[in-house]
Amino acid sequence: MNIVTRKTRGFPAVPALFALLAVQALAAPAPLHAGPQREAPSGAAAPAAPAYPAAINVSYVESPFNLQIMVMRERRMLEEAFAAKGVEVRWHEINSGADQTQAMAAGSLDIGSVINSTSIILANAAGNRVEIAALVSRPRQTFALMVRDGGPRSIAELRGRTVAGPKGTVLHQMLVAALVREGLGPEDLNFIQMGLPEARAALLSGQIDGALQAASLIIRDQEAGARILFTADGYLTPLLFTAVRPGFAASWPDLLQLYLDTQEAAFDWIAAHRDEAVAIGSRYQQISPEDGAKLFEWSGIARVMENDDLPALRADVDFLYDQEMIEVRVRPEDFIRPSAYGR
Repeated sequence: MNIVTRKTRGFPAVPALFALLAVQALAAPAPLHAGPQREAPSGAAAPAAPAYPAAINVSYVESPFNLQIMVMRERRMLEEAFAAKGVEVRWHEINSGADQTQAMAAGSLDIGSVINSTSIILANAAGNRVEIAALVSRPRQTFALMVRDGGPRSIAELRGRTVAGPKGTVLHQMLVAALVREGLGPEDLNFIQMGLPEARAALLSGQIDGALQAASLIIRDQEAGARILFTADGYLTPLLFTAVRPGFAASWPDLLQLYLDTQEAAFDWIAAHRDEAVAIGSRYQQISPEDGAKLFEWSGIARVMENDDLPALRADVDFLYDQEMIEVRVRPEDFIRPSAYGR
């Protein structure tokens, strides 16, 4: 690993990118208990049951349009699968990838159901090891910078403007990549850290000039009179992953595999019941079935890493390092588990 220590320029130090609110909201790791006992044959000693945690902590991430998560929640697929192990499933609504990685660092989150590649790279570069367990999507169309009608007409016109969105995410990286392509840099605009709903409200009220947005918020913004200035397409390939806390994977690899198997079952159910699945997602995100179908097409569901994905991750590392958003040029292959390749 090539390690170079330096201060980041134009961005806060990497650890500061991770908000602590989600960590404080999560319960402490659950105590261990023995799994279900099997009756031993007469005269034989009972086999030792594996010691499982009383509960598994999983992030609940709807945005941008993670249909497999909404289907698993609606159909209680995880709850039923883990009940056989005597393990409770605790969902925690954390949309920010940075917050998820910080929660895993604290041991309060076991599995990040959907985390963007940028947040995973930032975490590992900061010494917070987070492992990729599975690829879930390549959503090129579901991330965008939104502006008001009458606002900037080009990326070059963002110079000196105020843009808001979540720092340390793929949306943040998309913005910087677009600026660099136009010969600008993050120092050429005023960037404000905000959650997606807050950025939307600030944009529509005229307080800011641009808002980083995703999925259904893009559609709602357009309905409110805003327009897309650009999407991630052409600037980077967004990769969304299921990630795992290394300590959890090492202690209970069978529980991690059970989660991944259940997620695969959800993908299979979506493929077999597309309209019903889209209806579930539309209801959860409070949008029309037509808009839900559009988001489903945009979502870019993917279930296995392909040949182009590792080079894309390496390119992300190079970009973040060159822009001094990370201090360590990490190797993505060092934190990708074999399960991400379908092995």
